[in-house]
Amino acid sequence: MRFEIVTIFPGFFSGFLENGILRRAIAEGMVDVAIHDLRAFTHDRHRTVDDRPFGGGEGMVLKPQPIADALASLGIEPKTSANPSHTANDPLVASVHPAERPHRSGKKRQGTTSVVPTAPINEDRALAPVEVRPAVILLSAQGRPFTQSIARQLATLDRVVLLCGRYEGVDERINQLYCDLELSIGDYVLSGGELAAAVVIDATMRLLPGVLGNESSSEFESFGVPDAEITTDAEGVPRSQHGAGGLLDYPHYTRPAEFAGLAVPEPLLNGDHQQIRRWRREQQLRKTLANRPDLLENAVLSKEDRKLLDSLRREDGQIAPDACISPAGSNS
Repeated sequence: MRFEIVTIFPGFFSGFLENGILRRAIAEGMVDVAIHDLRAFTHDRHRTVDDRPFGGGEGMVLKPQPIADALASLGIEPKTSANPSHTANDPLVASVHPAERPHRSGKKRQGTTSVVPTAPINEDRALAPVEVRPAVILLSAQGRPFTQSIARQLATLDRVVLLCGRYEGVDERINQLYCDLELSIGDYVLSGGELAAAVVIDATMRLLPGVLGNESSSEFESFGVPDAEITTDAEGVPRSQHGAGGLLDYPHYTRPAEFAGLAVPEPLLNGDHQQIRRWRREQQLRKTLANRPDLLENAVLSKEDRKLLDSLRREDGQIAPDACISPAGSNS
């Protein structure tokens, strides 16, 4: 999978790309990252990338022409001319073509991390011709929330272009002409889209086959898939946890068994997989109810989950003893 980052601060990503799982994924050829300096696509002596907003107001706005030139250097045309049928109804699906993904087989190749300072891209870093338009994503506080579900969709693509906004934002015509998706990583404002781009890359690349040391790690975690979609079960081995099904993860403990007067919960020590499984599911529901009750609306819940959640709500005094929770968004 290849990520293209368009930014006015290419040096921002050096530490991010040189550490942890991402560094190994790049070294083993599972991920490529190319960083494109937006100032290289300006046409004045001051390398100007921004200007005052029409209509007045605070701050400066990133100009459209340098971004359009940067995208053109990557072989990306405006949506209207490149693919008239490409609409915003399902912005990621149009870029997903399973038959054209040569690097999902688990075979390793040499990955690259490159900063591309001038336009066009140097030939030794140029992409092979592609027929499928890559997904172009604008990182913006005005975007739709970035979620694990979107990360899973992005992980099926071969190429993603990330546009890092700055100042007051990007000229909206870039969004209209080129972008398939406008993403925000939270309800707060950052100085620019670079941190958001790093978050999107990290969350997405760890879902690629072979990136994590344990393939099941990305299935049994917060916001993970439900039991019916688990693909990494070992035959004949009892599983001691449920798939999250959109819930938060359960608490984790390691040695020593007692620390600062607090002991590891007894169910985790007795080796009974079914009891561990039940305890962990209760903790998932308890944490989600306490910290992210909004997730419960769309979580995949069994009848047993709904009964347990009802009990937890009564325990916390959230509902009357004879009340029942709504089964909306549940799965029996």
